[in-house]
Amino acid sequence: MLGKGASSSLNPRILTTFAGDSRLIRSTRPLPLLLRSNPGIKPVSMQLSRTLSGITNLLFNRRFVFKFRFNVDELPGIKRKRLRPGKVSPCRPVPSDIPQPPYVKSRKPPGIVSGPEVHDETGIDCMRASGRLAAQVLEYAGSLVKPGITTDEIDQAVHQMIIDNGAYPSPLGYGGFPKSVCTSVNECICHGIPDSRALEVCLTEVFDGDIVNIDVTVYLNGYHGDTSKTFYCGEVDEEAKKLVQVTKECLDKAISVCAPGVEYKKIGKTIQDHADIHRYGVVRQFVGHGVGRVFHADPVIMHYRNKDPGRMILNQTFTIEPMLTIGSINPIMWDDNWTVVTEDGSLSAQFEHTIVITKDGAEILTQC
Repeated sequence: MLGKGASSSLNPRILTTFAGDSRLIRSTRPLPLLLRSNPGIKPVSMQLSRTLSGITNLLFNRRFVFKFRFNVDELPGIKRKRLRPGKVSPCRPVPSDIPQPPYVKSRKPPGIVSGPEVHDETGIDCMRASGRLAAQVLEYAGSLVKPGITTDEIDQAVHQMIIDNGAYPSPLGYGGFPKSVCTSVNECICHGIPDSRALEVCLTEVFDGDIVNIDVTVYLNGYHGDTSKTFYCGEVDEEAKKLVQVTKECLDKAISVCAPGVEYKKIGKTIQDHADIHRYGVVRQFVGHGVGRVFHADPVIMHYRNKDPGRMILNQTFTIEPMLTIGSINPIMWDDNWTVVTEDGSLSAQFEHTIVITKDGAEILTQC
């Protein structure tokens, strides 16, 4: 799903937050280094795609995904209880008259499609419609965030609103993903599967409310609209508030530099510069992507300083979706092969918009 391969002869590509897999590459990160402060984690094989588009020669830093074992409830220096998986309910049905993305029947993620998503006026209008619906669904989902609600209940509400509007929830069935939305709580970086865990707030003197990122993508009239936002569950501590605020600022600043002819790498530099000021980490393994008639297309949008020589194109659509952490940026993957959490249990936040490049800059498509 991410990372740099162990063998110099292999060139695994960067993958989006919902990318596919086609090869196994084993991590060579030293076990003692990993276990020094994380006794509940052990390294395993990770899966990386090598052949999906024209950027396969990009190597993705020295980060690896490790499987997570639930041997301990708490980690040193962390006030919260560590996130644990709950019970996942069955997949929810979608009416047969609602068009589905091609990948649903295959249950195999198509990965990143070569070439940018560039649209004519009709296509841009379709992107506005899907983006607007995604934004409306996201705001509704956020209004449900409160102590005691389960993320599965949020998924149910999101699923129903999407199909009521004649759209398909893009995550459902993507590479076997079992739900209609991603809900990533506290230390979960991305791809949290909605389950029976209830959101919490102020359970003890040292525990404050959860933060939860809700990531919504809808497929409407043949076009995907993709957006996410991190919400507070009740009162959260100042540390969490600042992380969420700065992550949102990173997205806003990145969008503000976009325009025809601008290099994609300016996005990463803008985000990294702002995160550095506040001493937050920027997750490198998960990236933005082209989006439109397909869920994931070129370009790959890296949220950290990089040397990508590509430039933005008029009428092109893509996402920017920075993930910031208070502590380690290293990801750990649960046994469900989707949920990714921070190595040290520290908080992570994310915001995302789909934008279109206009002659004057960029238009945010995923807003109400």
